[in-house]
Amino acid sequence: MATPAQWLEGARPRTLPNAIAPVIAGTGAAGFLGGAVWWKALLALVVSLALIIGVNFANDYSDGVRGTDDDRVGPLRLVGSGLASPAAVKRAAFLCFGVGAVAGIALSLASAWWLILVGAVCVAGAWFYTGGSRPYGYLGFGEIAVFVFFGLVAVLGTQFVQAGRVDGAGWLAACAVGAYSSAVLVANNLRDIPTDRESGKITLAVRLGDSRTRVLFAVLVGAPTVLGLVLALVCTPWALLTLLSAPLAVRAALPVVRGGQGRDLIPGIAQTGLAMLVWSVAAAVGLFLGA
Repeated sequence: MATPAQWLEGARPRTLPNAIAPVIAGTGAAGFLGGAVWWKALLALVVSLALIIGVNFANDYSDGVRGTDDDRVGPLRLVGSGLASPAAVKRAAFLCFGVGAVAGIALSLASAWWLILVGAVCVAGAWFYTGGSRPYGYLGFGEIAVFVFFGLVAVLGTQFVQAGRVDGAGWLAACAVGAYSSAVLVANNLRDIPTDRESGKITLAVRLGDSRTRVLFAVLVGAPTVLGLVLALVCTPWALLTLLSAPLAVRAALPVVRGGQGRDLIPGIAQTGLAMLVWSVAAAVGLFLGA
């Protein structure tokens, strides 16, 4: 039986920046429009955190029952390691989805009812990433889904529920956060190319191959710096604060571009998450100052 500490590790807390960063950036974009509402931001954070923990448990369950995690290099998987039963991990995933759904419905009713439909699509996307008979994560569409759900939807949704509309600042922030989030998944999938190929999990990294996946990662971690400069040019010079994330992005890219393998890539994944958080905080501060 898994201990509480192992359940916490199975929730993959290192992925939480992917949930926190878009809410911070979206709240900054709402503040730029003069419409930040803090209780709505907190509800959006609950939704985002519940979804990412839920998708982590769902991936643990689905990959575990398929045998994909039988020979894993990365973080602990509860089902694959035999520490928890598939049924228990599946229940944990749907409990998280339920928490996110309740918070999302409350937020939608206070903002726009049709956001309930968006939330339903997000939950379905979380489950069918590795769940169901034809999971899209096994077909090479995971990075696109992460960019859409944890970039565009999360940032623009956070801005919309607070300010009642979205603008160019929101779109630029959404694309930057989405690029960082996708980069995290690219690095994970780069690390797992040998085992994924053997198990039949055809991720984008498996499709592209090792060298082209490394180029893609470098482009994704570099894009937010460029987008921050555009944000400073078209919205407010205070957005130059996002350049504070550039050294972290470089540090994240080094293990990848230098040909690191397996566990050597893990520090780069952590640095990418940190760079995403710093970019989002800097962008939010800059947008509030420029409002």
